[in-house]
Amino acid sequence: MQKKFLIVDDMHQSICGLLSEIGIDADYQPQVSRSELLSIIGNYEGLLIRSKTDVDQELIDAAVKLEVIGRAGAGLDKIDVQYVESKGIEILNAPEGNRDALAEHAMGLLLSMLNNIIKSDAEVRNWVWDREGNRGDELSDKTIGIIGYGYMGQAFVQRLRAFDCRVLVYDKYKKGFGTKNVEEVSLAKLFDKSDILSLHIPLNEETRAWVNKDFIQNFRKDIYLLNTARGEILPTKDLLELLDSGKIKGAALDVLDKEKFDNLTEDERNQFTDLFSRKNIVFSPHVGGWTFSSYKRINEVLVGKIASHYHIMSESNKA
Repeated sequence: MQKKFLIVDDMHQSICGLLSEIGIDADYQPQVSRSELLSIIGNYEGLLIRSKTDVDQELIDAAVKLEVIGRAGAGLDKIDVQYVESKGIEILNAPEGNRDALAEHAMGLLLSMLNNIIKSDAEVRNWVWDREGNRGDELSDKTIGIIGYGYMGQAFVQRLRAFDCRVLVYDKYKKGFGTKNVEEVSLAKLFDKSDILSLHIPLNEETRAWVNKDFIQNFRKDIYLLNTARGEILPTKDLLELLDSGKIKGAALDVLDKEKFDNLTEDERNQFTDLFSRKNIVFSPHVGGWTFSSYKRINEVLVGKIASHYHIMSESNKA
């Protein structure tokens, strides 16, 4: 019997064709409402999401036929993983699809921050030619501390090799990955040696607000911060205090702890107004990993994993 998959977020147009290739009936409904989703989810064996849809206990209880949840991307913070797994439902994601895009974006943010690219660009456009005020820092004499050595962390480290900098990596759940180019270290050593901190960890109950003011104070040096992971890992309030004190000398942020600006409280809006006024921060709107190439590649990776789950060979592989 043909499996039916419901797609509830915008995805690259290739998704339906790729699913059809492995014999899956795809129902593309990215505009479906929550109430509509709850009423129809019981008809499907598969659910594909990006980052809009909350896959919580209510939804899973309604999904009586569900066998697979596919996340078009890496993060699983929209999914109640423990409850889903308790129901025997397989969770598949596709970090391999956008790891290169994320790593390249992270490098761009880091270099922009260290070399005052955004600040100097704005000044030149306003007829200000300030060389000394935009003197930059080089990576080659820096020690980069990386937390998290999954697909994203590894891809970022690969790009750093070209800059001849020292790379320290801490990962609570991985051991034995050190090489001549990557030093596997304790958190204590990361605190002691790092000039730059780059975050590559998922958002979950353990990491939410983990990298807070007290955490950053453990660094022996004042540091630069790069966050292309999740904004909720470092609360904006703490970030502002660390910037004020100089403990964080500059930041490059692809993510914020609140990314829906129309739902901000007055206090949150005031915090962001303060944050956005800082000239030592480089921002991008959560587009790390979001390129034209990765948009399609994510589908290919995800459908490949779905095919493997069902032991299906795609038509292209048969050929």
